[in-house]
Amino acid sequence: MDLGLKGCKAIVTGGTKGIGRAIALMLADEGTHVSVCARTKADVEATVKTIKGKGVGAHGAALDLADAAALKTWVDDAAKALGGIDIVVANASALAIPNTPESWKREFEVDLMGTVHACEHALPYLEKSKAGAIVVISSVSGVEADVVAGPYGSTKGALIHYAKGLACRLAPKGIRANTVSPGTTYFEGGVWHQIEQNNPELFKLGLSMNKMGRMATAEEVANGAVFLASPRASFITGTNLLVDGALTNKVA
Repeated sequence: MDLGLKGCKAIVTGGTKGIGRAIALMLADEGTHVSVCARTKADVEATVKTIKGKGVGAHGAALDLADAAALKTWVDDAAKALGGIDIVVANASALAIPNTPESWKREFEVDLMGTVHACEHALPYLEKSKAGAIVVISSVSGVEADVVAGPYGSTKGALIHYAKGLACRLAPKGIRANTVSPGTTYFEGGVWHQIEQNNPELFKLGLSMNKMGRMATAEEVANGAVFLASPRASFITGTNLLVDGALTNKVA
């Protein structure tokens, strides 16, 4: 299926590893020009090189998402380099799980305000697009209370609420906003890979919660995100797509 993404321009936060990288590369495979940001310069440079190798425009910047000024500069520079912005994918997360003041602060600054700033800074460019779309990556921890129901889960729940509000506010302008909530997702270097290596019993417990007998891949989550970002999802806005292999038991 042609998703209608050829020639579109997208920005992806946290776009050098795991789900964010899978989304960035999948967008590039569909002919989208992509800019990524992440904290590590070497990772950004490597990802930009890979994106360019797919025959599309690529751009990137190393920054801390909690730095609102640096984030705005990246958004503006990306729009200049790519020729505009049609798609915003807010993916980066602090993954601050312990119930401490520091974790609450970091989750607020990176996950929530990083998403808010990325979307609001990109809005003038999205308003000029004929296919404006926002995709926010949340988590199943944002839809039901689980073992990370503190700073991480609470912030992920706030992201779903924020995206729904965006969808309602921006619908008259033809700009869509949706959320993707992954379940446990396994990729090299990711949280569950690290747990597998350092805490096999916890990994076994986490794996056992998956009714399909395995965890998601980053690419499987990216499939949902890229579809929602595409013109093929032209009448889908304000939704939260669970990509969890029936991990959660929620009905609505």
